Amino acid sequence: MSGPGYGKKPLKIRAFLHEAGKSGARITHIDIEGPMISKIIRPGEATYCAGKQAGAFIGLKKSMLARANRLLKRKK
Repeated sequence: MSGPGYGKKPLKIRAFLHEAGKSGARITHIDIEGPMISKIIRPGEATYCAGKQAGAFIGLKKSMLARANRLLKRKK
């Protein structure tokens, strides 16, 4: 399912296709930036990402899940 749905909380993010050789990028990559993202996935942490029909899925490790769940509880 893509788009809004039950159990889906919108995030305010900015996404960029960052071209190699510009603004310090060594390789072309996608930057996803936003305060909620940086509270869940901290600088230097790595996780899993896979493509899906409507975009991408970012899997979260246990420590990231714990932080995400704490943020969700605060939002209620």
